[in-house]
Amino acid sequence: MSAPDKSAPAPAPPDASKTVVRGASLLIVLQIGSRAVTFIANQLLLRFLTAQLLGVSTQLEVYYLSVLFFARESLRVAVQRQETRPASTRKPDDDPNARLGRESQAVVNLGYLAVLLGCFVTVGLGWLYLSSADESTVKTPNFLLALRLYAFAAILELLSEPCFVLMQTRLQFGTRASAESIATFLRCVVTFGTAFWASNVGIDSGVLPFAVGQLSYGASLLLVYLWAGTRLARADGFSVLPKALGSGGQDYVASYFYRPTVSLASSMMAQSLVKHVLTQGDTFLVSILSTPKSQGVYALASNYGGLLARLVLQPIEESSRSYFSRLLSSQDTKKRPSRETALKASQHLHTLLKFYLLLSSIIVSIGPVAAPPLLSLVAGQRWANEGAGDVLAVYCYYIPLLAMNGVAEAFVASVASEAQVHRQSAWMGAFSVAFGSAAFFFMRIMDLGASGLVYANCINMLCRIVWSLAFVKSYFARLETPFEIFALQPNAVTSIICLSAPHLIRRVTGVAARASTSFKDLVAIGLAAVPVVLLM
Repeated sequence: MSAPDKSAPAPAPPDASKTVVRGASLLIVLQIGSRAVTFIANQLLLRFLTAQLLGVSTQLEVYYLSVLFFARESLRVAVQRQETRPASTRKPDDDPNARLGRESQAVVNLGYLAVLLGCFVTVGLGWLYLSSADESTVKTPNFLLALRLYAFAAILELLSEPCFVLMQTRLQFGTRASAESIATFLRCVVTFGTAFWASNVGIDSGVLPFAVGQLSYGASLLLVYLWAGTRLARADGFSVLPKALGSGGQDYVASYFYRPTVSLASSMMAQSLVKHVLTQGDTFLVSILSTPKSQGVYALASNYGGLLARLVLQPIEESSRSYFSRLLSSQDTKKRPSRETALKASQHLHTLLKFYLLLSSIIVSIGPVAAPPLLSLVAGQRWANEGAGDVLAVYCYYIPLLAMNGVAEAFVASVASEAQVHRQSAWMGAFSVAFGSAAFFFMRIMDLGASGLVYANCINMLCRIVWSLAFVKSYFARLETPFEIFALQPNAVTSIICLSAPHLIRRVTGVAARASTSFKDLVAIGLAAVPVVLLM
């Protein structure tokens, strides 16, 4: 019998699409439930908050999210992309349970890199934030205590990372759903309870309720993941603490961490820095170019505008990244996915992008009209008078770009080589310059305030989409697989409807953008939107 052809395409991995779809559905349900609870709590909290306090709490949240992002994001992608032990150590007569235990231990060990890195990032970003905060922010009641609590909460959440990446590699989405549901519920209860208690006893708690709530969130996540991880460790014979793998050498760093995965994560770290600056750059810029009051208005509008992204788009993106990584990535970089696998990936990505475009058409047609009166109804006329409704209307044009970019970059992260990751990072650096220039133009020269920041975000997102789709096109071209970008564009009827629908709905309903709104006005907008949706 002839030796097998080593240059043959890698066979497609077992079809994980059903598991990923179930996982995405579970995460969407989780997001809807948790956001519903958060929404109710936030509506109650608005009665105790000023725009300035909301702006400062948003800055603290950005600090918290930045610590988590820099400490774990590149590692998460690398673990999904690569195996965690060398193929040379696998033997046909290996006990399957022992092999599973060793692979699980390797994943757990890698998770502790996020904890180690997080300790340094927490201190570094905390010092940077304090040194750049203006006087009015620092004088906010309990600001320094709140910052320390946010830092401690970030470390607690990072301590759950070893068990989190373990559950992700095994596609056990149920544990994540349980952990995040419990943690979100407790955060809402603790945050509102602290604010309510402070108000009743006459204490100016400042941003302390948000910090205490975030601390309860991190502690809850850690406890649930430790409980699930410990049960799994007992069953499969590994430890939830870091443990030497015994087969160190050149394949492992200090006998604990699989070297190729660490190398890929390191390569992605620079990209993570640029991407996070672009993702959270709106908050950085609004803090530089506007007042805390304007920051609060933008925070409220972006929180409502980002609901769809957090409820539906984010779970789909995370599941897509996991799915395409398993479908197309290979430990052996010389192997290429089979033609059948590449065609399957192309079709699934094309279908997903078409779905996003259809959803985007509906948002662009109805959102700008419905957003201001809806915000006035749920947040109160006081926030509408501050201009939050107008910012939310503009945000509706940003959501479709956010959606398209999310799934396109998820695909890039799933298949890009280290050299391509570096190239993407360089381009993102150029996009950050374009973003900053656009923000300065719209906010300072045009004096559009928070709305100008949304326009700058749109330009940034368009640049990233163009780059990602060009990468996707070239990737499938190398695999001799068709992927038609222009076939994604909506037809002429849909395009005309998107352009004319907002004006027509306003004319039909008679609802003005800044008018005080009743529930009847929203019903009228909803009825007028029905034929618009049916015509698409």
